[in-house]
Amino acid sequence: VTVEEDVGYEVGERMLEVLCLREKGRRRETRILGILGFLHTSVWKSLFGKVADALEKGVTEEDDEYMISDNDLVLNRFISVPKEMENSVNCGGSFAAGVVRGVLDAAGFPARVTAHAMPLPGTPAAATVGPGNTVSVPSRVRTTILIKLDRSVLQREARLAA
Repeated sequence: VTVEEDVGYEVGERMLEVLCLREKGRRRETRILGILGFLHTSVWKSLFGKVADALEKGVTEEDDEYMISDNDLVLNRFISVPKEMENSVNCGGSFAAGVVRGVLDAAGFPARVTAHAMPLPGTPAAATVGPGNTVSVPSRVRTTILIKLDRSVLQREARLAA
């Protein structure tokens, strides 16, 4: 767990309280798809200025994995990372993963949450400015937050569905 993720966790816990009070009249989500939709839309828009680009079910056969993806996470635009660490560090994604984990834990949906970054296809790694002057421009990355829900959440969901 990184410092960014710890800070994000605290922000996530508080965001749940604020948004539930402001938008839902103190009503909290009790179902998996409800809380994931809340994260994908309300939380993301409040923190990052737009709804996340995708909310998808994981590729496993079990219903315990979901992914929230953002093609241009605003945090990644303003964080400088040393060139040798570019491919191994995703500070903005770590913060966002912490926010997601904080919201889920505070809402009673324990989960393991991780951030992954993949370069978007068709984005240049460098741009040419003027005659012969090359300026390094960071590639845009797709940040994917992988959520693996705890087994207790799935058992509760099964009881609620019955």
